[in-house]
Amino acid sequence: MRSRIVVSLLIAGLAVAFGAWLASPEAGERLFYLTGEETRIAQLRALWNLALDQTRPPLQLAPDAAIQHLPDNPLGVNTFLEQEVEEAKRERSLQMIRDAGFAWIRQPFTWSDIEIHGKGDFEDRRNQPYRSAWDKYDNIVALAERYGLRIIARLGAPPAWAHAGYADLGEFGPPARFEDFADFVEVVAQRYRGRITHWQIWNEPNIFPEWGNQRANAEDYARLLCLAHDRLKRVDPNNVVIAAALAPTIAQDGGGYPGGGFDDLIFFQRMYQAGAGRCFDVAAAQGYGLFSGPYDRRLNPLQTNVARHVLMRDIMVRNGDAHKPIWLSEVNWNAVPNDPSIADLNRFGMVTPEQQARYVPMLFERAREEWPWVGVMSVWFFKRPSDAEKNQSWYYFRMLEPDFTPTPLWEAMKAYAQSRRP
Repeated sequence: MRSRIVVSLLIAGLAVAFGAWLASPEAGERLFYLTGEETRIAQLRALWNLALDQTRPPLQLAPDAAIQHLPDNPLGVNTFLEQEVEEAKRERSLQMIRDAGFAWIRQPFTWSDIEIHGKGDFEDRRNQPYRSAWDKYDNIVALAERYGLRIIARLGAPPAWAHAGYADLGEFGPPARFEDFADFVEVVAQRYRGRITHWQIWNEPNIFPEWGNQRANAEDYARLLCLAHDRLKRVDPNNVVIAAALAPTIAQDGGGYPGGGFDDLIFFQRMYQAGAGRCFDVAAAQGYGLFSGPYDRRLNPLQTNVARHVLMRDIMVRNGDAHKPIWLSEVNWNAVPNDPSIADLNRFGMVTPEQQARYVPMLFERAREEWPWVGVMSVWFFKRPSDAEKNQSWYYFRMLEPDFTPTPLWEAMKAYAQSRRP
């Protein structure tokens, strides 16, 4: 009887001590670095989820594998320089990006903005005076070289003529003839041979509207990727082919119109089954924090968080690609204001500008310390040319305002990037 009382008192004492520790600031900080959550209730829920993760089969991550295509400086940023009308603003953007310590820009080379009016037609006749559609892209490449920045050229978005007989797919849908896209890829690669060596084929083909008004199709995307891969390697064997960044989603509706998506992990495995493994040098994922912080360590296939690419890594290792890296094409948290006039208010999660500025450098540091297979990480995004999209939630991922006014995120990433310099 006495021993039962002693045990009960010990249990009660431990419970009281644990409760006191749990209420302390120290506990909150430690649990944040374990769960990525800021509040106690969310942290306790995450601890339960982490415990459930231990019941699943162990992941095959091959952390000691020799990984190719890992640059010395992995800091990148997404740009929309083709939308800047003034060359001076393009130059100012790249100068700021270089001076801040970034090494890479992920820049669209938009098919519909280059081969605009018909196959083999590279004149822009949308406005007078007519001019070469290459002019601004030539300028972007020259400026990037001037400021020592490397380009990840993102290829996609077919022109209207390439949708002939297939026009109901919308502007982002694949072309009616995949060979037309392959021809475009070869022309761009020839023009910038040796100046651009990293090419990303499409973006988020597993969700609407990036594969058009139709269901996502991993097999079709694999075929498109392989055609582009073969042309790029034919132009220059040193070209690095980056697969499309897959959108993190657990949706199973196939990504058809209106809205929706197809689970990125299943889509990725189906790409392998369709033969895509030979057709990319670098896999790509999106590194959005969404609804938790940079140290969320949960790895549930039915949950999206900033560590979801770890599950992609498991798929790669199981398919014999332990030597390939994953590049995170878009990383950020959304500092959207709590304003009901903004469309899709909670679509991407919601953090304060101060949290955004704290979280993104933390994610880069976590990748450096914990994910040896992660290469370039590109912040989404530098700036837009105007504030016309301020009523849309995604606008608030920006690092600078259109007039170059910096956000707290820009200042934080600038400080982080400069701290990495030797």
